[in-house]
Amino acid sequence: MNVTTLMQERVIFGKDIPAPINALLQAAAGSTDNFAHAETLLLQAQREAPEQLPVYTALYKLYFYNGHTSKAEDIVFQSLHKAAKQGGFHYDWSKVEAAADWAEPDSPGRAYLYSLKALAFIRLRQDNLKGASGILDHLRRLDPTDVIGADVVRALAVSLEEESA
Repeated sequence: MNVTTLMQERVIFGKDIPAPINALLQAAAGSTDNFAHAETLLLQAQREAPEQLPVYTALYKLYFYNGHTSKAEDIVFQSLHKAAKQGGFHYDWSKVEAAADWAEPDSPGRAYLYSLKALAFIRLRQDNLKGASGILDHLRRLDPTDVIGADVVRALAVSLEEESA
């Protein structure tokens, strides 16, 4: 008799994620109140599936929301490199033009854009308004319809700029 255990997903991380990796991601999503445990699960997922871009997204979000900005930044750069390699475009955001498939939700291009948005947010947290603005300006060219929601970060940047003036 073949028994299948169905686990309710807390978060949908994407399609085509191997079941064992999705289980680690789901367990980490359910452990947000225990940073060390969630980090352990996500690092295990990264070791076991280093090409799965949703693992990087979950990991940099965990680090960022727990105040580990430097670690979040490191993982964002890893995500940018992986997504660029998978998508066949340059990893340096300042050299990327609108040549990738940004529209497909589970594409490397979309993961790249989300990682850029995260990097802009990290730059704001680091009080690097100029760095964040440069990324956000480039994101506007790559994603003119704002599919990834960078306008939220852009509004925060404008607000911070107004406060500092």
